[in-house]
Amino acid sequence: MGIWKQFAEYLYIKKRDPNDKPVGWTKYMHRMNRLSLLMFIVALLVILFKSLILPLIRK
Repeated sequence: MGIWKQFAEYLYIKKRDPNDKPVGWTKYMHRMNRLSLLMFIVALLVILFKSLILPLIRK
C-alpha cells in the first residue's frame, strides 16, 4: 500500500477498498493509543492531586 493511499484513508479522503485484507497492525495501534490515553489521565490526576489536594492537607 502506498503512503499516499494510506494518508488519504487516514484522513477519510478516500474510502478503504473492501476487498483488501484487514491490516493486523491496527489492533496494536489501538492498544498503544489506549495505553497512552490511560497514562495521560493518570498523569493529570497526579498533577491535580499535587497541586490542589496536597496543599490543603498540609495546612
